[in-house]
Amino acid sequence: MALRQVLRLAPWPVRRRVFETVEARVLPRVAPERRLGVARTFMPLVSTRVRGAGGATLRVRTAAGVLTARADPAAAPAEVRRLNLDRVVKALDEAGVDWFRVPIRAAGRTAVAVRAADRPDALAALRRHVADDRGSLRVVRPGRRRKNPQVVAVCWPVTDPGGSLVLGPDLACEVEFWTERDGRLVSPRRNPVADSIPVTEPVTVAPETAFGSFSARGDTTGYRTRRIFTCVDPDRVDFPIDVVYTWVDGSDPAWQRRKAQALADNPWVGEVSEQAANDSRFASRDELRYSLRALHCFAPWVRRVFLVTDDQTPAWLDRAHPRLTVVSHREIFGDTGRLPTFNSQAIESRLHRIPGLAEHFLYLNDDVILGRPVTPEMFFTPGGLTKFFASAARVDTAPRGPADRPADSAAKNNRRLIQETFGRMLTRKMMHTPHPSRRSVIAEIEERFAEQVTATAGHQFRHPDDISLLSSLQQYYAYLTGKAAPGRIRYLYTDLSEPVTPLRLARLLRSRDVDAFCLNDVDVHSAAVADQEALVAEFLPAYLPFTSPFELQHRNVRPIAAPRQPSPGRDDRPVPPGMALPPVA
Repeated sequence: MALRQVLRLAPWPVRRRVFETVEARVLPRVAPERRLGVARTFMPLVSTRVRGAGGATLRVRTAAGVLTARADPAAAPAEVRRLNLDRVVKALDEAGVDWFRVPIRAAGRTAVAVRAADRPDALAALRRHVADDRGSLRVVRPGRRRKNPQVVAVCWPVTDPGGSLVLGPDLACEVEFWTERDGRLVSPRRNPVADSIPVTEPVTVAPETAFGSFSARGDTTGYRTRRIFTCVDPDRVDFPIDVVYTWVDGSDPAWQRRKAQALADNPWVGEVSEQAANDSRFASRDELRYSLRALHCFAPWVRRVFLVTDDQTPAWLDRAHPRLTVVSHREIFGDTGRLPTFNSQAIESRLHRIPGLAEHFLYLNDDVILGRPVTPEMFFTPGGLTKFFASAARVDTAPRGPADRPADSAAKNNRRLIQETFGRMLTRKMMHTPHPSRRSVIAEIEERFAEQVTATAGHQFRHPDDISLLSSLQQYYAYLTGKAAPGRIRYLYTDLSEPVTPLRLARLLRSRDVDAFCLNDVDVHSAAVADQEALVAEFLPAYLPFTSPFELQHRNVRPIAAPRQPSPGRDDRPVPPGMALPPVA
């Protein structure tokens, strides 16, 4: 049996210990260009953990134990979360048990309330439905008596055909048993709105968006609730948010000819820095496909996606998707700058000119990928301020010099502008995460620092005089003008050329505990390119195995699920006029 297969079967502590030994004793003796390949041999990313359970289900080993999951190549967390909720309320309705939906703090889960007096009937109905279709019911909060839990979680796990990712307990519908006491219904735990309500609190129907941020914007699917739970708390973000990607296919022959001509027209590039035009800066390893999968899976609240390219489009992209718009450099540069451009900093300086772009948007490079469900509140405040994520990495305090990399030159140019304008010293870089942005702030910077922004837009390749507008300058400018606030995000940054990267990615596959990650490649020895490509090709499909609606393949994977019809319940009071919302798919 091959070494990699043996290690795939080994428990995680054994695999990690073997890799750490190899890293300390073997890799230092290996030629630098071969280290990544050796590291990959001793750290296969995906362990063998799947076996068939009959039909379209798999038995998959997870952190929560071995689960039986339905295989679906095009599942998504928001959809599975919705299906778990709908199946729970259907079971309760069929048993004649009254329920009402309540908000919950966890983004991935939903919750419904049931009177404690109806607990035996509710549990019996849920157990029947779970047993009939390989579901899972577990106690989240036990009661004083074993047979009387206060909160249970119900889900029907879903996985991809390879068993790489299970959408299970993290997306469960939790059933809370509320106690009736002195004319009030009292919750067994806290929620964002009210832990105790009058028994006579009016019944109404509210849209999905009333219960939390982890839903598609404008989702009007109605759920029965009590009127108090239609009140949105002050911490919620409710304005539209778009996403902007920049992308290039460096292997396109026509693009390569344009680049070669531009290099001939700009002889200064070779004298400044190899990183201004090296091939790794323009390499595409299909990261965009998986970044869009992550966006669909983990941020269903995004309104529209804009993909900015040099008139290039990935062959797999479904350009007809109604929430996707491909934008040419020509549309945003107009009569400014100099095209064609191979300068990401120049492109960044024009993104706020995208027609139809929302005031608030997230800017992502294609190698920045969401890692788990996130909400808009991670990136913006309810009042519309952007959040920024400062890195522990420092901007070199030395003056700008000819030895600086283009990114460092831009950071020092940003620092000079901030110091001259505000008298403050910019010292920290920004994390390689999604960059929350506002069109009006960038337009204000463009007007205030017109000379620097215009010069950056006019450089076809990264130039020592460039500024990095969206990935650093806007954050500090907005912060010092009262338009931004520090934020918190858990993320992973790793350079694909580093031998420790296979261990980091294997650990990430196991834990899935970051909000975002970046797979960067700065400059790489040509001998290691194949190993980098193999590493990415192994990791991304395992981390994000479900196709997204932005892919042409998604059209043929399976039919779209039928819309849910909200049910009235057995003893609902009249729904106020105008509150019965039509269900949507």
